[in-house]
Amino acid sequence: MKNIVSNFFVCSLAFGFAAAAFAATPETKAAYQAAKDNAGANYKMARAKCDALSDNPKKVCIEEAKAAEKRSKAEAEAQYKNTLKAHVKARIAAADGDYAVAKAKCGAQSGNPKDVCMKEAKAVHTKSVVDAKASKEMQEIKSEARVDKYDADYKVAIEKCDALAGSTKEACVAGARSKYGK
Repeated sequence: MKNIVSNFFVCSLAFGFAAAAFAATPETKAAYQAAKDNAGANYKMARAKCDALSDNPKKVCIEEAKAAEKRSKAEAEAQYKNTLKAHVKARIAAADGDYAVAKAKCGAQSGNPKDVCMKEAKAVHTKSVVDAKASKEMQEIKSEARVDKYDADYKVAIEKCDALAGSTKEACVAGARSKYGK
């Protein structure tokens, strides 16, 4: 179980860095639609392979196909919208899909092992969702802090200009405004 949690944590961090990389390259509407269509086509192919199976392996296969489609569509939407909220939503969608697969895998067991499996799956899901939401909050806090720092630096620059007079003061104020985007 510790390996699952630590692997999941590493994957969450990697996904977070990947989301930051995606933020640099928003998709066009056509690319977004193509990615959604591709996810649907991949789901149909994966779902067709499940028909050869029966019982629990079939349920697991179906859930894996659904999870892959859900993840692909959410990632495509996150890239298209290119917002922090969309990237968090994609991470939560991936966690939801993984949870559904884990529940299906637990279905093959019975008794206490099944109960333990379900509790572990729920715990991993909860941690994933909390991590996604926490990363959003951290990004928002960092953004607010950056704005506060810029405002403080701007006020200091303007205060320094107050010691000057005439055209020198005007040039100083203009320089501060252009530097801090005011």
